[in-house]
Amino acid sequence: MSDDFRLLPSDEFAHTPDAAVNYNESIYTNAFDRKTGVGGWMRVGNRVNEGYAEKSVVLYLPDGRIACAFGRPSISTNAVFDADGLKVDIVEPFRHLRHSYVGEIMVLSDRNMLRDPSTLFEKADRAQADIVWDHKSAWPLHGGEPTRDDVRTMYGRDFSRGHFNQHSVVTGHVVIGDERWEVDGFGWRDHSWGPRYWQNLFIHRLFMATWPSGRGASLLKIFSPDGIGRSEGALLIDGEYHDVMDLSVVTDWDDNKEPTRIGIAVRTATRSERIDIEIVTAAPLRNRRKDGDVTLMSRIVEANARYRWDGEECWGMVEYIERVDDGRLVGWPI
Repeated sequence: MSDDFRLLPSDEFAHTPDAAVNYNESIYTNAFDRKTGVGGWMRVGNRVNEGYAEKSVVLYLPDGRIACAFGRPSISTNAVFDADGLKVDIVEPFRHLRHSYVGEIMVLSDRNMLRDPSTLFEKADRAQADIVWDHKSAWPLHGGEPTRDDVRTMYGRDFSRGHFNQHSVVTGHVVIGDERWEVDGFGWRDHSWGPRYWQNLFIHRLFMATWPSGRGASLLKIFSPDGIGRSEGALLIDGEYHDVMDLSVVTDWDDNKEPTRIGIAVRTATRSERIDIEIVTAAPLRNRRKDGDVTLMSRIVEANARYRWDGEECWGMVEYIERVDDGRLVGWPI
């Protein structure tokens, strides 16, 4: 761990919120079965100073369906991550985390229903879900809380002050209605805390994958409104993280201006690597908030994908976020 960041076992648990109205503390995990590809991502984001939590569950099923649950349940404490059936338990700090969800879930045969949330919540089919993912890992963690004001953080201090992530082995299950899938595969998880508005991300391209051989990618290309781009993250190789020095991203797009294929070139201090990605199912999402009389909006694409690195394939996630200004996606076709 670099001297630029502090990371203690206590950071696995909730922190004392600061006074920022938009203080957010979130735990995100993704997981995929190595054979069927069943999996997806879940996130609890506590916004205790605003009195609610962000609850998100998105699953990608083998036949192309998406199962999802969203909400903003009321909370009065930041001490736990427990939002309307979506729960995180720290079994052993830095080694074993359990993410679970029990509750209603929407099952979509057409992902385009996600484009209109009002229609989605009115017309989507419903079922009961029971999801358990046990993330276990002996791999190191990457990140932490900056130890000095001049230390650059992964996303920028107006999105989260502290952040760490880890690749993991995952076991568990996904039950939706009378359908059940076992999960025996790999995943990735992160924990972040500090002030956050989604619209503070101008252009954001995040890639998360864990290979059966133990290799991993946690890569971010991020741009600010002044046009300056940064390359962040690391490659996991032989149990060690190699920090990214430069990251090049080339994206093929469909008619909806959503990614279909991606080529990324990664340079660290000691090596250069090429990773190819094929999007399987993209979930088109959005986030909106009011700033006075103005509505600010971000487009968010969350996609499961097949990653290939040196001939080895695995499942992973791709996350593309950009602001929408005057109806224009500021990041397309970057």
